[in-house]
Amino acid sequence: MYWSYRFAGAMFTGLAGAPLSAPEESIMLTVGDRLPSFSLTAVTSLTAGQEFSTITDVSYPDRWLVLFSWPMDFTFVCPTEIAEFGHKNADFADRDTQVLGVSVDTQYVHLAWRNQHPALKTLPFPMLADTRRDLCTALGILHKADGVPLRATFIVDPTGVIRHVSVNDLNVGRNVEETLRVLDALQTDELCPCNWKKGDATLGV
Repeated sequence: MYWSYRFAGAMFTGLAGAPLSAPEESIMLTVGDRLPSFSLTAVTSLTAGQEFSTITDVSYPDRWLVLFSWPMDFTFVCPTEIAEFGHKNADFADRDTQVLGVSVDTQYVHLAWRNQHPALKTLPFPMLADTRRDLCTALGILHKADGVPLRATFIVDPTGVIRHVSVNDLNVGRNVEETLRVLDALQTDELCPCNWKKGDATLGV
């Protein structure tokens, strides 16, 4: 196992045993802000020689994006979420939406985890390696004490504007069905009442 994993301000150690540096102070982006520019190496395949690709904020023009983060690889809650986004990938694709996952692990740790974990071997979306913490810092989602990403989810429209943000603490997994529900509501461009689901009537005001 590559990581020890403790909360409450404890220092995490990584693959090489080096302590993580403290995160820079930043303000979390919110609805109406633009997705920051980024260019990151990602694991997109397990085929030898084709494992890595460069993904940027403009790699998927004219599509919605669901960008979600997790604290670190080789842990316990994280693979349950990542695998569930994978299971629902076709549902997101049906909505012209690209899923992107990101943590501050290197692409090599991502690759090792995918090769080791049965639920991640067929993952259909890129795992971004924000090793320098540039994207997570720009998004404002680094845990202030521990320096790892919170469980944040951003829904970004085709113009690059953030339309939804949700953030969980490190120990609580998110609900992927709720991300789909919110995406459906945003794509109606209409007023959607509490507990609205795709197929329900919107508010004709």
